[in-house]
Amino acid sequence: MRILVLGAGGTGGYFGGRLAQAGVDVTFLVRPARAAQLVRDGLRIRSALGDAQLPVSHITADALPALAARAPFDLVLLSCKAYDLDSAIEAIAPAVGIGTTVLPILNGLLHYAALDARFGADAVLGGLCFISAVKGEDGEVVHLPSPPSMTFGERDAGRNGSARTRALQAVCASARGFDGVCSDAFMQAAWNKFTFLAALAAATCLMRASIGRIVAADGGAAFLAALHDECLAVAAAQGHAVPGEAAQQARALLTRPGSTVTASMLRDLEAGQEVEAGQIVGDMLTRARRAGHASPQLEAAWIHLQCYRSRRATPDTP
Repeated sequence: MRILVLGAGGTGGYFGGRLAQAGVDVTFLVRPARAAQLVRDGLRIRSALGDAQLPVSHITADALPALAARAPFDLVLLSCKAYDLDSAIEAIAPAVGIGTTVLPILNGLLHYAALDARFGADAVLGGLCFISAVKGEDGEVVHLPSPPSMTFGERDAGRNGSARTRALQAVCASARGFDGVCSDAFMQAAWNKFTFLAALAAATCLMRASIGRIVAADGGAAFLAALHDECLAVAAAQGHAVPGEAAQQARALLTRPGSTVTASMLRDLEAGQEVEAGQIVGDMLTRARRAGHASPQLEAAWIHLQCYRSRRATPDTP
């Protein structure tokens, strides 16, 4: 399988790097500065699951059309931030030909409509990941303590067991350092994650605190439970009710005393960076409103995030 990975940052660098480490044919689409770094140092991964430093194939946007025409890609791994989706689509478009599959591992669900519109629904596989990783100051990919995994599957269950998912499963099985999971119920898995992530992001960003600090506050645990319930109600209204065991596991994580867990969105917010507010919290609230569900906790978090983005855009305005 010939794979193009958009970017070599935390997420794409980690999963793409582990695949390349296993001998899979992986090429990274990167900016010139990152390309120079990769030439000088190779791709470096720092992880409790095993460090790595290896030379990797990489290309910049100007050379991609010729390369894709000469040696087409079977799969494009899309791991950008959700707010960069439009530019990411333009970047990978030259590599998406007949027979190429696009595998997005973005947060949320909004990106599927845009990808389907550009490349066709049949070309877009379902994908999600769990990982905490960043690009360090010297360009190294730093995996933070967390079990990394990538889940993929056909969004149309009638296509389960397709040749492309079997091939990708085999490729992932050859790599170490993450779990590759082929799901026969991908959209349910996507909603399981979306409900958890939306609740986590909404709570930790609104309160500017970890789960443990929120739980320790008077009324904090009840707030978290009510927020999670709002998200679970949306999933049920969309025909993807989160199964009891999965809901209980998520609830336990969201209300665990002493937990230091925060959403990556909070880390971005505290760093003054752009955040995936509309694609996660905003989208969940929009779906709640369409279903006619009152969602006061989501409303508060969404207002907070809009104010943050407004202040970031116009910092000198009162």
